[in-house]
Amino acid sequence: MITINDISARIAGRLLIDHATVSLPEGTKAGLVGRNGAGKSTLFKIITGELSAETGSITIPKNARIGQVAQEAPGTEDALIEIVMAADKERAALLKEAETASDPHRIAEIQTRLADIGAHSAEARAATILAGLGFDHEAQLRPASSFSGGWRMRVALAAVLFSEPDLLLLDEPTNYLDLEGTLWLEDYVRRYPHTVIIISHDRDLLNTAVNAIVHLDQKKLTFYRGGYDQFERQKAEANELQMKAKAKSDAARKHLQSYIDRFRYKASKARQAQSRIKALERMGTVAAVIEDHVQPITFPEPEKQPASPIVAISGGAVGYELGKPILKNINLRIDNDDRIALLGSNGNGKSTFAKLIAGRLNLQAGEMKLAPNLSVGFFAQHQLDDLVPNETPVDHVRRLMPQAGEAQVRARVAQMGLATEKMATAAKDLSGGEKARLLMGLSAFHAPNLLILDEPTNHLDIDSRRALIEALNDYNGAVILIAHDRHLIEATVDRLWLVNNGTVSVFDGDMEDYRSLVVAAARKPDEKDKADTGAQVNKADQRKAAADKRASLAPLRKKINEIESLTKKLETLIQALDAELADPTLYEKNPAKAAEKAKQRGEAAAKLSAAEEQWLELSTEYEEAMAG
Repeated sequence: MITINDISARIAGRLLIDHATVSLPEGTKAGLVGRNGAGKSTLFKIITGELSAETGSITIPKNARIGQVAQEAPGTEDALIEIVMAADKERAALLKEAETASDPHRIAEIQTRLADIGAHSAEARAATILAGLGFDHEAQLRPASSFSGGWRMRVALAAVLFSEPDLLLLDEPTNYLDLEGTLWLEDYVRRYPHTVIIISHDRDLLNTAVNAIVHLDQKKLTFYRGGYDQFERQKAEANELQMKAKAKSDAARKHLQSYIDRFRYKASKARQAQSRIKALERMGTVAAVIEDHVQPITFPEPEKQPASPIVAISGGAVGYELGKPILKNINLRIDNDDRIALLGSNGNGKSTFAKLIAGRLNLQAGEMKLAPNLSVGFFAQHQLDDLVPNETPVDHVRRLMPQAGEAQVRARVAQMGLATEKMATAAKDLSGGEKARLLMGLSAFHAPNLLILDEPTNHLDIDSRRALIEALNDYNGAVILIAHDRHLIEATVDRLWLVNNGTVSVFDGDMEDYRSLVVAAARKPDEKDKADTGAQVNKADQRKAAADKRASLAPLRKKINEIESLTKKLETLIQALDAELADPTLYEKNPAKAAEKAKQRGEAAAKLSAAEEQWLELSTEYEEAMAG
């Protein structure tokens, strides 16, 4: 059990967390969610001891090991496999001692402990983790210094996963992963044997890998069972009840105040008025539900859409060096209403293909025909560096609208989803999400017929990603999307193309089929390159096996559903009792009833706690059985 009790924290004088409390049962996989800047990373620093809290305490089981991704990626000359294995400090120390130990009893102890911690299978386990994160056998033997910063961060992630801490803290781990790495991480976290807290804006990860959500909102922490979709439903229901409770509370306060105002100075009613003044003082206020507004994103509509196909490639080859194509034998067409996601591991050529369609690269062989007057908008994460640091969003847009008035320029900036107060902020002082919104707006400024987005979500929170989904679905041009956010892909595209084995081809399946392929390949890394990904799965057999497994686990699933139903009833009962107990007149008119209601609430809370513990235990058993 991990208990965060009455924690308060400030950063640069700003209160981020205010007397917040939450408990996580052992083995919980929790997603920590909240708006950017709410204090999620600050909470991690308090848990690890990097920062001290103003008030409260955090209780973690004695000798529990806490692990998180190193802030600086390894850049040494050591091979990746060696860096990852060195992360298990105990194993490394025992192996070093074994080289010099001479006492037979100590040698025996060392060997026994090495066997207990699976030291002799460490290399295979490290290789499996690295393979899941995109490193083949050859790459695992290369020095870390030969990789770019993003790939080194994957090594840092692999190292902490290999060390298998009792409490694993992951802060936006998918920001430096591709879709394939993200799918593998979902599966890994779901099967992880210890407690995990993960900060993420990836909705699918928060639905697939975790069994609880901790919401940091209004400086408080609230625990919710289930994934992100369940959290949203529960929060909406709680908000509705809170609004009703506030309306009832406000009405009661208004009624008391009205009586006081009428009779406080009338002698015959003075005593009753004083009684009501005290009641009003004792009466707590129910907080209003505060909804944070998320600026929408809008892509301008193309004035005229050319006839299909807008792009047609025959026998195409493309690369950066003449005679050394990255992709070849490309035979594809793009129609004016296509919504296409490019799948495939980083390094296989997705961005190369996007640059070809965007006109940033030329064909080395074959033929590519474009529709007359085709306009293409292209967004890529690395272009964030192209923003002029000291210029505001208004300055960036004014350069594209030199003849327009100030109101028109600001209206275009607003369409990009930037709030009024951000329009005059220098680009260097914008958040990552605000920079991404600005750059997407600039990329689509001239109303393109085809919009290409290469990893647009890295700096967007969940609500901003929802705004992007709505913008893409409202846009009537063609879209090519490269993203590691599976929810974004499923919500916006209708065609999947696989960039693999040096070419681009249509993927015959949906995202669930692709997820199964990626996870299966990662669990058996030596088989990963034996065949083309598109030919590895027999869908009928896969569906039958999944159906058989679900049938065998039906009784366990039924028990979990029963507990979920019970917890929902208990939560509803507690909310109803809280509403009754918030009425101050109850204590005046019928104190015995008030005491009984308080007793009922205590009993319901105890039953809810027990049901939550049982739900977590059975859910973990079910998930492990499904993953096995």
